Amino acid sequence: MSDTIQSTTPTRTHQAAPPFKASQQLADNLQQVSADLVDLHLVGKQAHWNVVGKNFRDLHLALDEVVDAAREFSDTIAERMRAVYVTVDGRAARVATQSSIAEFPATEIDTADCVDLIVGALYAVAGTARRVHDAVDAEDPTSADILHTILERLEQLAWMIDAENRTANASQPANINE
Repeated sequence: MSDTIQSTTPTRTHQAAPPFKASQQLADNLQQVSADLVDLHLVGKQAHWNVVGKNFRDLHLALDEVVDAAREFSDTIAERMRAVYVTVDGRAARVATQSSIAEFPATEIDTADCVDLIVGALYAVAGTARRVHDAVDAEDPTSADILHTILERLEQLAWMIDAENRTANASQPANINE
């Protein structure tokens, strides 16, 4: 008498389907924000390591805030992308070709110049989020809510850091569109 061992692998009778999958347009918009945030993190660290001059310590610490925000937000966007079935491309080559942020100097940088460049980088990322916002909101209000949070913090950081180079009642915020 022989006993036959039977497979106990269950058969699938029901396969769950997600209620929402991102369109290519939503995927592309979120990818653009993701690339900008990854680059902002890298630019922030480059500035952090190489800034010198007046008020160095304050700016050095403020750059840590930029880096922390960029890292947190890039992870939030990436996880949202995965939740709506989009593959994230955070590879250096993709980020380098896709980022909206101007190239940052590879050398030491004076604090005043660093302020202007970091504010420009912050506003570049905020500009991307604002540019894609309405299309994102039309398709996925949840992703648009994430963009609101990103905008609120990045524009706050830009204002605070830009104030470093301003003179009360005698200067305007830096023109970031030059």
